[in-house]
Amino acid sequence: MWSFAVAIYCGMSSLVGANQLLCDMLNVVRQQEELCSEELSAERNNKSGSHQEQEGCAGMWDNLSCWPSAPLGDTITKPCPQILQTITGITGSVHRNCTETGWTGIFPPVHVACGYDVNDTVVEDVKAYYMHLKTLYSVGYGTSLASLSLALVLLASFRRLRCTRNYIHMHLFASFILRAMSIFIKDAALFSLDDAQHCNVYMKRCKYVLIFFQYCIMANYSWLLVEGLYLHTLLVISFFSEWKYFCWYIGLGWGSPLIFIIAWSLCRHLYEDTGCWDINSNASIWWIIRGPVILSIFINFILFVRIIRILMKKLRTSDVWGNDFGQYKRLARSTLLLIPLFGVHYIIFAFFPEDVSSGTVEIRLSFELALGSFQGFVVAVLYCFLNGEVQFEIQRKWRRWHLSKYFWLRQHKNSTVSNGTTMLTQVMLVSRSSHRKSSLQRSSIM
Repeated sequence: MWSFAVAIYCGMSSLVGANQLLCDMLNVVRQQEELCSEELSAERNNKSGSHQEQEGCAGMWDNLSCWPSAPLGDTITKPCPQILQTITGITGSVHRNCTETGWTGIFPPVHVACGYDVNDTVVEDVKAYYMHLKTLYSVGYGTSLASLSLALVLLASFRRLRCTRNYIHMHLFASFILRAMSIFIKDAALFSLDDAQHCNVYMKRCKYVLIFFQYCIMANYSWLLVEGLYLHTLLVISFFSEWKYFCWYIGLGWGSPLIFIIAWSLCRHLYEDTGCWDINSNASIWWIIRGPVILSIFINFILFVRIIRILMKKLRTSDVWGNDFGQYKRLARSTLLLIPLFGVHYIIFAFFPEDVSSGTVEIRLSFELALGSFQGFVVAVLYCFLNGEVQFEIQRKWRRWHLSKYFWLRQHKNSTVSNGTTMLTQVMLVSRSSHRKSSLQRSSIM
């Protein structure tokens, strides 16, 4: 049974979230072992108190299940180990016979009774799928992180681009950057295999990482909501104090997620302090952070629809844009530009049911992580790299640098020519003076 337990640990440690899963399994096994030790100790105390001794098999812990003492010839039935029930969801049972030579082996075999086979290819298929998924979103978040960092530097470098609209864009870029960083930090914590023997220390560090990760996710959704609110305010209200609204936007973007994260952390610590806090068994606690995120997605979708309607009215009442084809083309372009900025695609997955088949979940995860990981890259391209104001400032900076380099080279060239001419003049003067001196000497001699 010990070899089978080792095989389970080794097999499961190669899946996604290896260290966290391994520590969770070890904690479950340790709890079961402590409980078994208490039961066997109480059983021995009862026997010693009654002074009854009978031949049979002593109780034991076989690293997965607890077997109580039994008289000769008895068959003991136990349910499948808890960790196997968690993995497979099968509530089978296993048996042992007590014979004169001791306990027999388990029958039927554990992989038959409990539905877990360490050599099953299904586990390998699941592992391969999640590793491909991890590669996909790692590439996406890496691309977004690099492009957003460059976009943030560009917007912060040019003074003419410093306005409320670009300030909000910069905060949105920063939230996307933090989201990507938190993904990589979380993966580094969950995929680390060095702390498997230090699960208590690992769990504390892992919980802090998960708190930071959840805050970054909520902050990103909050700044997507701020973008929607700001653009809607620009279209609806003619005159308003942008700086006053901007202070409220900062509080909404960075402050409101902190309130919900603190409440969620306290509830997890008090009522569901299990594992690394990445598995949400208690739905009421999970909705402390899931509820505000879904609400922000829903509000942004409503703002998106209202803004599209406002744009349609303005295009219909204006004769500037020409024929109908040009109007619809401009409207379609505006719509496509607003989808990644508002995170409208999240509405598809916000109300997706949890209790669906595994194939549907895989499709959902693939689309959600692919769109979410590359969203930062798309936002950086649309609202920085393709922005006419940013391109104009870059070109102006480039022309200024090019002109300054040209004038420096020209000045350097003129300086070199001037120095050469001066040296030539000095040489000619020296030669003339020496010629005059030689003529004077000849005349004096004569």
